[in-house]
Amino acid sequence: MPAPAPTRIIANGRVWTGAAGPVAALAIAEQHGRIVAVGALQDIQSRYPQAIVLDAGGRLVTPGLIDCHTHIVHAGNRAPEIERRLAGESYQSIAHSGGGILSTVKATRVASLQELIDGALPRVDALLAEGVTTLEIKSGYGLDLDTELRMLQAARAIGTVRPLSVATTYLGAHAVPPEYADDPATYVLRLCTEFIPAVAASGLADAFDAYCETVAFTPPAVTRIFQVAAVHGLRVKLHADQLSNMHGAFLAARAQALSADHLEYTDEGGVEAMAIMGTVAVLLPGAFYFMREQQRPPVALLRRAGVPMAVATDCNPGTSPLTSILMAMNLAAVEFGLSTEECLAGVTRVAARALGLQATSGTIEPGQWCDLAIWNVAQPAELVYNLGARPLHSRLWHGQPDP
Repeated sequence: MPAPAPTRIIANGRVWTGAAGPVAALAIAEQHGRIVAVGALQDIQSRYPQAIVLDAGGRLVTPGLIDCHTHIVHAGNRAPEIERRLAGESYQSIAHSGGGILSTVKATRVASLQELIDGALPRVDALLAEGVTTLEIKSGYGLDLDTELRMLQAARAIGTVRPLSVATTYLGAHAVPPEYADDPATYVLRLCTEFIPAVAASGLADAFDAYCETVAFTPPAVTRIFQVAAVHGLRVKLHADQLSNMHGAFLAARAQALSADHLEYTDEGGVEAMAIMGTVAVLLPGAFYFMREQQRPPVALLRRAGVPMAVATDCNPGTSPLTSILMAMNLAAVEFGLSTEECLAGVTRVAARALGLQATSGTIEPGQWCDLAIWNVAQPAELVYNLGARPLHSRLWHGQPDP
């Protein structure tokens, strides 16, 4: 007897699987949203003769793209800050004067759940139009329990009103709230004893994130917070070494973090620690570009040590108002020196690993979700090369094409 028919076969595609090998003429069979076979069309059709065939028309097919670092749920914007930055004022100075993260906190605290959802959806839709099928969304612009939970609820809701997978991250240690400006230790205490346990119990967060920097939290505070997050079953991630070398990459690796993100000032010891512990480097060239930074992440060290490098938009209102994953890939190549292969792996296979989702997402293999992007291009390099283009032909999420 023939095997039960899958929902469909994606045929006549030039497939970059992200798992092994170059682009090849392959067919993909899916059933119940999962990939069940990848191979020659004739072989797959003989196994599944009743399948519906979707003709890719000779187009490039890749795994659906994954944006593994965003702050896409927030209220307000920080457009006035660009004028201050263009005039030469530093990020640290703007933050200390009440701008930066805390200005977004003020706007987000008074926004309703629906306002947060409605505000985020245009940004989300821009990423879907570029082939994104999985999106990480952080909280971190509430810094009080009620607003943080509301942000995480908004993130979960986005995954129900749009065809994509959403991974949520509780960024409870993003900045010291204004009401604790003179007593950050008390905020850390409440974060550890009240907020993290409550968020973990809510089931709204898949991971916990912190910002280890001179304008945010110290390494001892982050270490303590990470220990509490781990006790409550939350995997950890870290904004590390963006503006200075506080040895955040080393701290992240020691905490067995999924990823360390930014890394402009990471030293060789931090890279070695990440390599040993398998911590993913998430590169965020949008923030580097927008903040007019000069210090680049140590890409050569990361590459030589075998640290996997993901690429993400860091979509946020202040330092990377970027809603283009393809632009992030271009910037990673032009500004940081990644190859086109590294860029594409960085928004598929490696990005999945940065979210702990490599068992189900990021490659085209049997057992994975059938999340695909079909492109009007001849070769993968065009996804990096065509600055400002929108080459997506169609997108499938869990086997279902967009209407």
